[in-house]
Amino acid sequence: MTSPRSTTRRAAPLARTAAAIAAPVLAMTLLAPVAHAAEAPDDPIEAGAALLDRIGASDVATADGPVWSPVATGFAATPTDELPHGTTGGAGGDLVVVRDADALAEHAASDEPLTILVKGDIEIGDGDMITVADDKTIAGSGAKAAIVDGGLFIDHASNVIVRNLTFRDSYVPGDWDGKFDDNDNDGIRVDTSDHVWIDHNDFTRIGDGETDLRKDSTALTLSWNTYRDHNKAVGVGWTDNVVTTLTMHHNLISNSYQRNGSIDNVAYGHLYNNHIEGIGQYGTMSRGASQLLVENSSYAHGEDAIVAKDPESRVHSRGNRFTDIRGLKQNTGPTFEASDFYDYALDGTTQVEDLVKTHAGPVGPPENIPRTVTVALDGSGDFASIGAALGAAWRVDHPVDIEIEPGVYREVVRIWPGIDDVTLRGATGDAADVVITYDLAAGQKKFYGDDTFGHTGSPTLSVLADDVTLQDITIENAYDEEANGPSQALALRTVGDRVVLDGVRLLGNQDTFLAGPGGDEISRVYATDSYIEGDVDFIYGGGTLVVEDSEIRSLDRGSDTNNGYVAAPATVPGSHGFLFVNSRFTSDAADGSVYLGRPWHPSSDPNVAPSMLVRDSWLGAHIGTPAWSDMSGWPWREDDLNEYANSGPGAIGAGSEVDGRPHLSDAEAADRTRDAYLAGDDGWTPWR
Repeated sequence: MTSPRSTTRRAAPLARTAAAIAAPVLAMTLLAPVAHAAEAPDDPIEAGAALLDRIGASDVATADGPVWSPVATGFAATPTDELPHGTTGGAGGDLVVVRDADALAEHAASDEPLTILVKGDIEIGDGDMITVADDKTIAGSGAKAAIVDGGLFIDHASNVIVRNLTFRDSYVPGDWDGKFDDNDNDGIRVDTSDHVWIDHNDFTRIGDGETDLRKDSTALTLSWNTYRDHNKAVGVGWTDNVVTTLTMHHNLISNSYQRNGSIDNVAYGHLYNNHIEGIGQYGTMSRGASQLLVENSSYAHGEDAIVAKDPESRVHSRGNRFTDIRGLKQNTGPTFEASDFYDYALDGTTQVEDLVKTHAGPVGPPENIPRTVTVALDGSGDFASIGAALGAAWRVDHPVDIEIEPGVYREVVRIWPGIDDVTLRGATGDAADVVITYDLAAGQKKFYGDDTFGHTGSPTLSVLADDVTLQDITIENAYDEEANGPSQALALRTVGDRVVLDGVRLLGNQDTFLAGPGGDEISRVYATDSYIEGDVDFIYGGGTLVVEDSEIRSLDRGSDTNNGYVAAPATVPGSHGFLFVNSRFTSDAADGSVYLGRPWHPSSDPNVAPSMLVRDSWLGAHIGTPAWSDMSGWPWREDDLNEYANSGPGAIGAGSEVDGRPHLSDAEAADRTRDAYLAGDDGWTPWR
């Protein structure tokens, strides 16, 4: 590898020249067509500018230079004796236009330099990957050029550019984890290659990784790309050697669970001015002996933004912005200075989100998302995963109804802040037909660090937006307590306000449903005609929750004396707590072995005032006396835990004055209705 000092002397003049002349070259090429359509110019700057003219790229610039640079940036721009101008792709070779997979495969594998323009959609099929040889530029011609159900494999190649393409829909329905044997296909895979520039592409709904850079590949740059709506965005490594050099700048990674990116054994990794939002598990991870510099990037909504996984992993985090991020934001201290290798300029951190959302990805209009979209596992829907449909809803400013066809959807689903006015609806009207399932436990350790998934990481589905309706679906946490031991394992967590559960089944054991964020945020949930099951505190939280006309089922833990607790309210100021009305409390557990609830004071917070009322409901014989229990030293009698006008073998008449079964008076009960709990200042009445 070229030393930092010698690289600087050679790379910096090219970077400065490109920035200085890009705008006038673009201006000239916009006024006149390319002189020879079948031949790319020899000069790399002229070749790049001519390509941008054919693409229809803008001439917008930022502090870091042109949004559409005519020449490679970052480590892909660093020169060698063989590539004195860094990555130039097919400059100097012929220019060809391809419209089908066979033509693309033939030209991509050819021996001579080529600029290959992709016209329209090219269907690859079966997620297969087309091999790309040395000295190639592959670019979309104008708007809406796409590689569909397949990808590109840059294998033992040098000097490759990929620009202005959409890579989509090689996702195998039902394989959200990417574990199917026939699904190890990526959007772009780079193996043992050098000088690769991947710029202004869009990656979505891919079979395995959206972009994987592997096996000692080096001099790589990912710039101005969008990675979205998938489990795995960018993975780097698959080697014991520490030789890779990588730049990632001005990329948008949105609604991606992991590998944002996962960067293993990279000698020098420079990540700047990226925006990463909707992080399901972790964001940027330094692994192995990687040395990363992460600067002026923004991270929003999610878990563990920046992670140094292993003892030798290093990451220097400076100037980054974190919004609504829980968990790790690690900084191990200085690693290297990217300016020793190439010139660059940082855009302001507060500008990054708008900048990349406006300019990252291919040219062309935004996607058109209708008000109703479908999800189906047989490939007949608009989307094959629920997460992908929600990502699309995030990018529009109108309500979206997501209709889900029957099937078992194994995926971790997050309705991120901003995905407001969305509905997830089972297509048949029977919740048992649509099952969303996963099996993470709150007490389960992550594969990195010392932390566990906790109450934010373990839910199968989390509602973090407002005005969300879940209808006729089942949400399950399938964590196996018998095999792995007891643990919190959430099926559903709701944080947003004005959330409706209509005909929903929630399945789990301990802590099945967490309602409300706590703190001073308002979170109201209305559940009707639903089914909620569990054993220990399986309905809990600090929000306002009304459960009406529903079944609350306590699972039998096999005890003769204590089979758990239905609820654990942690009512915060401004919240009304939990109200169960016109519902049925059922169980096969022993008579008198289940408590209605107990008061939860998170972290022994004295400011919460747990409140719960069960009224006008049927109680099975499993409900005991007393119906309430102390919790962690907090006596239940000091909080607002009451019944009113219940029936059934587990109920006690209001006039019985039985110790341990406090009842409201008629006058008190008159003020404790669903309207009083939910209407609020905005008059929210979802049942009308």
